[in-house]
Amino acid sequence: MILLKDIEQAKRRIEKVAHKTPLEYSKYFSRLCQNDVYLKLENLQLTGSFKIRGAYNKISTLPKNSKVIAASAGNHAQGVAFSATKLGIKSYIVMPENAPITKVVSTRNYGAEVILYGATFDDAMKKAKELKKRKSLTFVHPFDDEKVIAGQGTIALEIIEQLPDVDAIIVPIGGGGLISGIAIAAKSINPKIKIYGVQASGCPSMYESIKEGHLVESKTAKTIADGIAVKHPSKLTFNIVKKYVDKIALVDDEEITATILDLLERTKLVVEPAGAVGLAALVHKKFKIKNKKVVIVISGGNIDITRLSTIIGRGLFKSGREIRFKTLLEDKPGELFKLLKVIAENKGNIIFINHDRLKSPIGVAEVEIGLETVGKEHIKKIIKALKENRYKIEIV
Repeated sequence: MILLKDIEQAKRRIEKVAHKTPLEYSKYFSRLCQNDVYLKLENLQLTGSFKIRGAYNKISTLPKNSKVIAASAGNHAQGVAFSATKLGIKSYIVMPENAPITKVVSTRNYGAEVILYGATFDDAMKKAKELKKRKSLTFVHPFDDEKVIAGQGTIALEIIEQLPDVDAIIVPIGGGGLISGIAIAAKSINPKIKIYGVQASGCPSMYESIKEGHLVESKTAKTIADGIAVKHPSKLTFNIVKKYVDKIALVDDEEITATILDLLERTKLVVEPAGAVGLAALVHKKFKIKNKKVVIVISGGNIDITRLSTIIGRGLFKSGREIRFKTLLEDKPGELFKLLKVIAENKGNIIFINHDRLKSPIGVAEVEIGLETVGKEHIKKIIKALKENRYKIEIV
């Protein structure tokens, strides 16, 4: 059983190591969501996510001659690696083979021995448990551990110090360790604070478990939010969530990518997909909250630049900032100029043009064009103008 005093003790353990992260008010998201929106910036935490809190709290209680092992998609890995090295303890981390490169490299740089295994977090977890027995290691679970949960709960203590009259806290859910710690701390101090959880629709394990009233394994783990793609919640976190969390909602990958782009543009914050799900839920009206002081836990910022560029591209398409389309032209001089003239007259900014004669019948050329636009209404205006000029448009 985890009590408020356990979380307060965890705070004393970690306060010389972990940062007290900022709680920033956002005018843009407050106006957009019709609430006073505050962002708890755990993406600015040491190692780039909240995970150091639970990892350090757990490892600091172990004997000095311990050796630890953990399984992680990335953030818990870095938290364990940093904490173990800081405390002079050897660490082994099992990560999925498709874990983001930046997280793998960072974990090694923090001093851990990294083992890449399997396609999902659950595959990595099985391998870690096997190595634990074979090498007689201490397992540091990312969420099914009372000391880890207590460490994560220190976020709620900070939030209430920074915003004593907070009405609601929205938290990402993977295995449930983060929201469990936050919920226990917040509800123990003020039972009126609402706690909302958010999962990716591609891996809704805790959502389905609460809905069914018992532990349910997610059938898939297909989401860009790899940090919360956990197919098996634990009995410990399930019971805490069932007791303390007011509601759980789901967001899809398109909603997540649009929110990451919004955060980057509006607040200049780099946020990983798992860290953006709470704000995505509020922006896309998954909860009926209005005129309240709402804190969103931005849980992490560890994201590959290559993945970020892909997410930005998808976000631009989702928000109507870019469009790609194909059409057919007569293969003769001046036809491309006529097409581009229609686009220019409607203020479309060309990103690229691909003119191909080989994919179409003789005498006809296929043209694919990418445009920068200012929104969905602008796209409708351009497409309407093209159709009025008898171009058959295929959106790519």
